[in-house]
Amino acid sequence: MLKKHGFYKGLNLGGWLSQCDYSQKHLNSFITEKDFETIASWGADHVRIPIDYNILQNNDGSFNEIGFERLDYALDMCEKYNLNTVIDLHKTAGYSFDEGESENGFFYDEKLQEKFYLLWDRISEKYGSLYKRTAFELLNEVTDKKYSDIWNDIARKCITRIRKNAPQTLILYGGCENNSAEAVSLLTSPWDENVIYNFHCYEPLTFTHQGATWTERINPENRISYSECGCNTDFFEKEFAPALEAAKNNNTIIYCGEYGVIDRVPIDDILSWYRDIHTVFEKYGIGRCTWNYKEKDFGISDKRLDSIRNELLKYL
Repeated sequence: MLKKHGFYKGLNLGGWLSQCDYSQKHLNSFITEKDFETIASWGADHVRIPIDYNILQNNDGSFNEIGFERLDYALDMCEKYNLNTVIDLHKTAGYSFDEGESENGFFYDEKLQEKFYLLWDRISEKYGSLYKRTAFELLNEVTDKKYSDIWNDIARKCITRIRKNAPQTLILYGGCENNSAEAVSLLTSPWDENVIYNFHCYEPLTFTHQGATWTERINPENRISYSECGCNTDFFEKEFAPALEAAKNNNTIIYCGEYGVIDRVPIDDILSWYRDIHTVFEKYGIGRCTWNYKEKDFGISDKRLDSIRNELLKYL
């Protein structure tokens, strides 16, 4: 399905309209037309655009039209270079997946939830007619498992509202534990045929995030090679199995919205990880979007990967 509809092989534009300093200089220059042209030349069929709510929505719930103009520009560039687009709400008022962020309260505050619904009302009203080339991702990486039931209810209400403006748009719906493959089984059955399950894969985390300083789950001093981490195609088969089973049981499919390896890893080991995960993606026809096109510690376009990029692009 996703190969047919152009959401099979993509790159994330993380760090442009999300997880940034929000300065005009950054927003105007981090991603330019040349980047869309490059991504298309690499054989991608789509990009995922993470966007933080404050780009589009003010504190009082009103909308920032300049932010929407930036999203308009991105969609225009995607159309020019024949790329489809996943609009990913990366953070919402009262919720962030980032450890240590001040955003909190979303899952227990109906006013914050209403701001979320209103933002999706606006996004779906504005872009619902572009359903042939645009997909919506409700929210990036719900964390704690305790939010699972609440999140299912919020997602149902949000999708019901989106469908008033965008009855045919593909909607990506991910679970808790940072969109883990295992947590897909905790999602409720999709409400229509254009709602599909979304997961992320950075496993094993001790390999893909070695050296990371922003998460307590990693000792930044530790290093591990690909041969030492116990990872291979069998590992990814087992990793994806719960998500594939949940999708089969609920008559839908899965999409992997993020996967990648940090820039602290030797380039040969990066190739090995990508080669093995790609084999399993292809076996099951899983659409995916690698993290990340540029910088954010995972950049595929970064200079350090120049010597292996042509080979690496075969495994995206």
